Amino acid sequence: MSTLPKSTQVLVVGGGPAGSTAATLLAREGFDVTLVEKEVGARYHIGESLLPAALNVFDLLGIREKIDACGFYRKSGAFFEWGSLKWELDFEQVLNTYSYQVRRAEFDKLLLDHARSQGVNVCEGIEIRKLSFDGERPTSAVWSESMKDGSSAQVSFDYLIDASGRAGLMSTRYLQNRQYHQEFQNLGIWGYWKNADVDKIRPSGSTVSASVNDGSGWIWAIPLSDGTISVGLVINKHLYKEERAKADLEAIYHQGIANCPCVAEILATAELVSPVKVEQDYSYVADKFSGPGYFILGDAACFLDPLLSTGVHLATMSATMAAASLSSVLRNEVTESQAYSYFDRGFRHTYLRLLVIVSSLYDIIRQTRLSSQPEPSVESQAPAGNFLPGMGDVAKASAELREQVTGEMTQILATSSAVLESVESTSAEGSTHAISMDSIFASLWNQLFSWSLPKENGLQILTDPHLGLVPVSEVSNDSASIYHQSLNLEQNYSSSEPAKSNAILA
Repeated sequence: MSTLPKSTQVLVVGGGPAGSTAATLLAREGFDVTLVEKEVGARYHIGESLLPAALNVFDLLGIREKIDACGFYRKSGAFFEWGSLKWELDFEQVLNTYSYQVRRAEFDKLLLDHARSQGVNVCEGIEIRKLSFDGERPTSAVWSESMKDGSSAQVSFDYLIDASGRAGLMSTRYLQNRQYHQEFQNLGIWGYWKNADVDKIRPSGSTVSASVNDGSGWIWAIPLSDGTISVGLVINKHLYKEERAKADLEAIYHQGIANCPCVAEILATAELVSPVKVEQDYSYVADKFSGPGYFILGDAACFLDPLLSTGVHLATMSATMAAASLSSVLRNEVTESQAYSYFDRGFRHTYLRLLVIVSSLYDIIRQTRLSSQPEPSVESQAPAGNFLPGMGDVAKASAELREQVTGEMTQILATSSAVLESVESTSAEGSTHAISMDSIFASLWNQLFSWSLPKENGLQILTDPHLGLVPVSEVSNDSASIYHQSLNLEQNYSSSEPAKSNAILA
């Protein structure tokens, strides 16, 4: 195990995807980076499905070949059966890309080992006990070996990267600024199965997200390379408490699957081969993502929901934004104030856009449940408004960001809704309808989930010749390493061929 120094330029707390990504990128820029992780070796984590944008991160980290060689399950698409809607997206055909479904213990360890190979001083089995501050700025940490009792020591640092996951070192212990979504109070119950009939999943190699018949929740199904399939039930925790009074955890889980025909069919010949796990209170956001001397990344800053697999996406994107921001500070290219402003606004902008679309999808199944009940239950009640649970967080943002996010998402959702209504009312069932749906969904996907690092406050990220922030005015689209070209929904839905995307670029 590496030795923890008495001082380091950058201290990264947490060895998950956010911490490993940020540490690797900073080390590759030549900075002195120490990463501490409480656990030793591979560790279990839920969240196996990666978005295609992960490929851009792998290229940036220089780890693409290692990932490709690991034998992870190749994710070729996504299938949704959501309320009365049903659609599929073939990543390779429609988006000309792919992704992976991973065992997180193996995947996270691969990223951490890669960070070590890139010059990061990785110290496992180290727990941060206490931070010391100079005013609002963290300057040192008291640590101890997590597997042993007894002595402790101190490490000083210039900057802190908090990638401590749900534990939330800064947000829960010091800033105390974590807010839980009051209307987004879901609970996940999951397990692993073998001998599932994954050949029934279309497109082949896809993840499945399907609402249960009564609108009380939804189920994910994620095939993995070891022949198992991860299957989880997501329901509101108030409804779970009602059901728990009548049945045990496993019975609730099995009943949820039975109420979801498309997943039940996949599992008809399958056997549950793991204990059933449960987790709740996982939807939250910190009021602040950065400040004097620190950046808060990934799950330490916020987590949405298992729906749409945004966890690793937000972790690696926030890590890239933090590494670029801090790199420019350390090279005296921007001020700390500019860097914090860019990071906080850019991360929050990305988070809010995803929150709005996830909230809108939940509204579809919420309406299904409301229509099936004579009286709304506690778990079904939600504030009115286009964005439902998402609107509360949007309302808390700065006026400028609020206007920007609301405008963007209103246009995306309204246009897609109008196009969908047009397709459903004028298209005969068959290939033309399927092509139109592919085009709509591909357009939405590219506008929301592509590797598009934001331009904020006149700054954007450039990766060549080095990673950092540069003024937007100094970068042309041709020379930018990472940029995003949105697709026009109305043009794509009328096309007779599936949309091909240029939006995901290395």
